[in-house]
Amino acid sequence: MKVRPLADRVMVKLEKNEAKTAGGIIIPDTAQEKTQSGTVIAVGPGTEKEPITVKSGDKVMYDKYAGTQIKIDGEEHLVLKMADIIAVVE
Repeated sequence: MKVRPLADRVMVKLEKNEAKTAGGIIIPDTAQEKTQSGTVIAVGPGTEKEPITVKSGDKVMYDKYAGTQIKIDGEEHLVLKMADIIAVVE
């Protein structure tokens, strides 16, 4: 399935959480904290008020409760507004 964000939306592929601590303790999914970073997969064209300042391949950090989570080909993605992106990780 192909998804193309519209307007000032950005699609981000979520990073997987580490399921095991350094000491070998397995952390269940329910106890893991939601990730706040990922890789930009696709961007919309932007708007006059909100231009797109990231590009595909950028690693970004975003607000904790931002966006809409979707599953594409079995992988978790997030579609969020450009304003919800708080930093580009370099």
